[in-house]
Amino acid sequence: MSEYSTSNTEDLSLPKATVQKIIGEILPKDIAITKEAREAITECSIEFIMMLSTQSNDIAEKEAKKTIASDHVIKALEELDFKNYLEIIQKILDEHKELLKGKEKKNNKFQNSGLSEEELLRQQEELFKKSRDRLQSTTGGDEDGAVKIE
Repeated sequence: MSEYSTSNTEDLSLPKATVQKIIGEILPKDIAITKEAREAITECSIEFIMMLSTQSNDIAEKEAKKTIASDHVIKALEELDFKNYLEIIQKILDEHKELLKGKEKKNNKFQNSGLSEEELLRQQEELFKKSRDRLQSTTGGDEDGAVKIE
């Protein structure tokens, strides 16, 4: 075990299906992997995550931060001499930030409508009623929305 390991490493694991999926995406389709090799990859991955999170935490603490940010992780990768991963990680991080911007815009759609929550709920109920009416007219449902089966 390394200096980054904790006493409860036996409790740490990664989802087997996820590890298998990642391995399957990386290896050619005609290559099989043994259970022991998959377990070794899992152990190495756990060790890497522990090293990276410990280093990131140390950096955050030095900056008097209580939350590990992506900048701390990037700096930790540099300090651990994983510089050759930084370009792809920065690209993925930028894509993730763009994706979050898109989600924020979607989340603000109703806030930006200028309508109160009550008005939005009223409009929603009207849409539900129209939908029920349309369904009843095409299926022969009665007033309470029940469908008549003959």
